[in-house]
Amino acid sequence: MKLILLGPPGAGKGTQAKRLEEQFGFVQLSTGDMLRAAVAAKTDIGKQAEAIMARGDLVPNEVVVGIIAERIEQPDCKEGYILDGFPRNVAQAEALDAMLASKGTELDAVVELKVDSAILLNRIETRAAETEGGPRADDNAEALKKRLDVYDEQTAPLIAYYGKTGKLKSVDGMQTMDEVTAAIVAVLGIKKSKGSVLSWLTGRG
Repeated sequence: MKLILLGPPGAGKGTQAKRLEEQFGFVQLSTGDMLRAAVAAKTDIGKQAEAIMARGDLVPNEVVVGIIAERIEQPDCKEGYILDGFPRNVAQAEALDAMLASKGTELDAVVELKVDSAILLNRIETRAAETEGGPRADDNAEALKKRLDVYDEQTAPLIAYYGKTGKLKSVDGMQTMDEVTAAIVAVLGIKKSKGSVLSWLTGRG
């Protein structure tokens, strides 16, 4: 299964991606980790990324997509993968779709974790107040508010973009972690069969 989890900062995307990885064998692919691995492996595209980052520039979409294209061909992605941190905007989503189409494949689903931003802010304020020695510099309501604003402006439009494709599934992200995981599994229609092999209840694979 080729999957994207969407949701604002604090929605629990990383936690749910890790749970799906552990339970079903889908590989969680972090954009940052893939970039670092490509640079360390000194692949052609990794060298491009290294030169760009050395200049202090942002790695362009085509390079990131190229690194993803290399990574998803590796054997551990055979059962499926979850893209973490990409795409962040519609232009990146279009580039990703084009790359997958060139390989004769496409995303299976995009799961939106729907949460209440006000409650997220309240949670982090409570956690900060309870943290001994004070919160981290990036772990406070003001920092989260800025990240939520960036999400609303750049990433939230992906909900409409993927909604038009029929691939978007929505889950209540305000439930407990176990309930969210169960809801994701339900909307994806997947189950474990023998060993770690996965079957789509819908008959897709």
